[in-house]
Amino acid sequence: MDARLYKFLKYTAITLTLIWVSWSAYDSFFSARTPGDSDYHAANRLFEDEDYERARDAYQNALDLNPEHIHAMRGLARSYLMLDQYEESLTEFNRAINMDPEFAGTYANRGILHDRMGSHQLALEDYVTALELDPEIAEGPHWLIRFLRNQPERPPGIVERANYLASELRKPQSQQLLTFPEIDDEQRSYKK
Repeated sequence: MDARLYKFLKYTAITLTLIWVSWSAYDSFFSARTPGDSDYHAANRLFEDEDYERARDAYQNALDLNPEHIHAMRGLARSYLMLDQYEESLTEFNRAINMDPEFAGTYANRGILHDRMGSHQLALEDYVTALELDPEIAEGPHWLIRFLRNQPERPPGIVERANYLASELRKPQSQQLLTFPEIDDEQRSYKK
């Protein structure tokens, strides 16, 4: 390798390392953090590890420090959903929607909750609202998220579920088949 190329690569590596160290220091010590952020991030890790009880507690700690922490509120609602604590989950989803009525993910998650509670018409309404607010939510989790979750196949999304519910709800009640537990349980909640 010639000396000029070596020198260029060496200084590029040093510069990039210094930029990374500077950014890490800034992010750790100087960036604006709201009360509850540390607990919120810890809760997210617990939720991804499927430790929903501890995630619920960490989200609650974040909300104790900052009752307006919308992301912790949504996370708490999702934790309650995964723990089958549906009434608590509904309360938190409703609070989150009251605080931020334009976020599609909350409607999608509340739709999943209504679906699991057997309130299929309400689920359909929430799915439709979520899709109207953010049509991209129909794509479901990004491939990288699925890779990190070791989820090679795309899980059922709200578009498929909304279409299915709409077709079933048009049938006479005696002919409706609204739940498939083995398929319904594969549907993942939506994060941010």
